[in-house]
Amino acid sequence: MTTHEQPEAPDRLTRLASLIGRLIPDALSTSIVLLVVVFAVALLMGNSLGETMDAYYRGLWLLISFTMQMTLILVLSSTLGATRFFRKVVVTVSRVPRSATQVVVFSMLVTASLAYLYWGLGVALGPLVAIYFAREAEAKGIAIDFPFLLSITGAAGSVWQFGFSASAPLLMNTPGHFLEDTVGLMPLRTTIFAPASVVFVIVFMIVAMVVARVLLPKRPQQISTFPESYKLAEPLRPSEAEPMASTGEEPTFSERVEGHAGPTVVLVIALGGWIVYHFGVKGAGLDLNSLNTILLLSCMVFHKNVRSFTKALQAAVVSAWPVIVLYHLYAGVAGLLQYTTVGETFAGFFASISTRYTFPLLTALAAAAVSVFVPSSGGQWAIQGFITAKTAAAVGVSAQRGLLALSVGDHIGNLLSPFWVVIAGGIARIDFRRFIGYNLVFAVIWFVLGVLSFTFLPA
Repeated sequence: MTTHEQPEAPDRLTRLASLIGRLIPDALSTSIVLLVVVFAVALLMGNSLGETMDAYYRGLWLLISFTMQMTLILVLSSTLGATRFFRKVVVTVSRVPRSATQVVVFSMLVTASLAYLYWGLGVALGPLVAIYFAREAEAKGIAIDFPFLLSITGAAGSVWQFGFSASAPLLMNTPGHFLEDTVGLMPLRTTIFAPASVVFVIVFMIVAMVVARVLLPKRPQQISTFPESYKLAEPLRPSEAEPMASTGEEPTFSERVEGHAGPTVVLVIALGGWIVYHFGVKGAGLDLNSLNTILLLSCMVFHKNVRSFTKALQAAVVSAWPVIVLYHLYAGVAGLLQYTTVGETFAGFFASISTRYTFPLLTALAAAAVSVFVPSSGGQWAIQGFITAKTAAAVGVSAQRGLLALSVGDHIGNLLSPFWVVIAGGIARIDFRRFIGYNLVFAVIWFVLGVLSFTFLPA
């Protein structure tokens, strides 16, 4: 008698991730739902229709410059990731692991290092790290679930919240910031380099690695089952990195200019001069503009010529499409929170019931809820910063502790809302619903460890 093998059912974690993915709408739909909810709440809280509409009017285009900065971060980070240098480094490291444990550890460390240096690198390059590691693992017969690997590299990228490009800490270290009269300047040594921040980042990475290895699906969906993603890790052909030959016997003048290093050298000198002027002459600190300048300079250095840069740039723009429009839709919601009584009332409620030891927990909870509405650390701090700083003083803790606790809650939205996960899915060419459910596990770890760190450790 012939028996037919039944396909094995997915494990519990995979079933949970699949369920969550089916329940979460895309980022555009989510922004519309949030708009309706917050608009209705504003009216119920006693704001007139005119006041509520004025708040939406003021908020809709509130983030135009910020949107461009975020778009540049994503596009330039992807462009940098397309260089032969980056691909060679990642491919080299991806060939090191000889076991599933090593795949998890190495891929997370690479992504965390990129994200800590610059959050855009973590967002834009983390999915590519997962792709390279997944392809190498499958070639060696190591069972690695590709959607789960995307989730764990995304979790590793969370450390940017306490890295060199953390938005709120950079803002508070900038003279003239909106809370300077209340709390003064916050040197980075008291925020992202505070003992609590450093310990939290290290402990989170260790715990996340252990949990990721334990929960690695036993019946993996390997990267070869996702052909569009699989193609991204194909070996780099010479034609992708070398100047393209002209269709004629001799290259044209324009082709010679585009493939020559001269124009790139000029731009590198100009950008280098801007950076020296910014830090040396103006005495300014790290901010989004200086970080983007450094990133653009790096792109030009590693691409070496205009042709290579523009070719990579064209492909990179595709991955940034959600930010270009969606930030403005979320800005409308942010305006409703900021210019009606909704945001202040919501944050003030949590502040009113805080004590010295519940303050970090309640601040993180409030931030987690608001982060679903406002996908921006800087924007969220603008809404909740004043209340958070005042409450911190009232309960006898530093405003820095409040900022750090808020950053913990802020990142819950980054892990669980579709806004940033859509971008990662677009870069990896996979539906974000295939892996966003796994993020719930790492969101819980992040929240618990973060609250404990910023409640009991020096900050």
